[in-house]
Amino acid sequence: MLTMNYTYRIYPDATGQTELRSWLETCRGVYNYALRELKDWIASRKCSVDRCSLEKEYIIPADEPFPSYHRQQNNLPKAKKQFPHLGKVHSQVLQTTIRRLHDTWEAFQKRGHGFPRFKKFGQFKSFVFPQFKNNPINGFTIKLPKIGEVPIDLHRPIPDRFKVKQVRVLSRVRGTQWYVVVTIESSVSVPDVPVHGRAIGIDLGLERFLTASDGSFQKRPQFFKSMQRKLKLLQRRAARKQKGSQNWEKAQIEVARMHHRIANRRKDFHLKTAHQLCDRAPTIFAEDLNVKGLTRGMLRKDCVDAAFRQFLSLTEWVCWKRGVYFAKVNPNGTSQTCPSCFATVSKGLEVREHHCPECGYRTHRDRAAAEMVLDRGLENVVSQGLWGTETACQVGLSGVDDLDKWHGAGIPNREVGKPAL
Repeated sequence: MLTMNYTYRIYPDATGQTELRSWLETCRGVYNYALRELKDWIASRKCSVDRCSLEKEYIIPADEPFPSYHRQQNNLPKAKKQFPHLGKVHSQVLQTTIRRLHDTWEAFQKRGHGFPRFKKFGQFKSFVFPQFKNNPINGFTIKLPKIGEVPIDLHRPIPDRFKVKQVRVLSRVRGTQWYVVVTIESSVSVPDVPVHGRAIGIDLGLERFLTASDGSFQKRPQFFKSMQRKLKLLQRRAARKQKGSQNWEKAQIEVARMHHRIANRRKDFHLKTAHQLCDRAPTIFAEDLNVKGLTRGMLRKDCVDAAFRQFLSLTEWVCWKRGVYFAKVNPNGTSQTCPSCFATVSKGLEVREHHCPECGYRTHRDRAAAEMVLDRGLENVVSQGLWGTETACQVGLSGVDDLDKWHGAGIPNREVGKPAL
């Protein structure tokens, strides 16, 4: 089964926006109530066996079962009788809200941190219609259960032989912009993309956003820093307004709209760069960066602005869509190793040129790292037996022995795409 997500902009009228916001707040209340039950049950099991706290204690019977997803879902019809406003929201939307909480709880149990938190006003920004009997998209409208038909900007049609499985409604810019994420599914099976054609390695950085092993590079546009001056002005205006007033809300919307514009510009740049890479080579290798560690250093603002994790994720998606092989390699020591003779060449961040004292190979630091990424990627595909067709490195034979000869002096440098010494 092949599943994809398409995002479209929708344009509900004033009445529709009010109803969508009320649905979000109702889902937020259900989420918080279910989380409260979960936390109370856990807290009631924390006291000692032989004594209780002198201050307070949760009085929950010992035989009370854990508030699982199925138990809380089955309690929704009873809750609707006690709280009639829950009946205004589609029943499956409330069920998926409970499911969302328990997915977060199960993820917390696996990783050991990140306990689910209560959602404040405005923090719950989406809800899901999990299934549709018929296609809800008809021309330029989408029909949502209990909401009705809403105008949609169908900038690309649903592909043939695909069915709409679910629709997620998203709120952006403090509830002034609305989107739908349409999940489509087909029985078509897509095989994995094999290694084929010309291969390149890419290195990500801050001086240059991207440097390829063939010498090409892409400058890093500073999306946040270029708009930071205007954003600071908008935030200052919002801080001077009386909190909760209409002028304060308008100022907050302007700030949110600016953040949304910055994110859209960054994502557009990432997608266009990924497509340019796919036009350049049918096999791409990239570093498996520790993005969380990069966002904790001295250059964290620049790293967050560059959004390396988003770029790698979008590049992987674009490569899969266009039939380009994409793989990540170990990034350790790529800038400290000579790609020509594989000798260790230590250098600090201030040194922007690679000069190997062993073989004399000289090039830009980022290009040397990209060439090293390419070498490791080719080594991985050969060791895994994925070598199918000839690449730009002209290594026609398959096997680890042939790769060892290529790494040594068995094949001249000019035959493997490196400058002759």
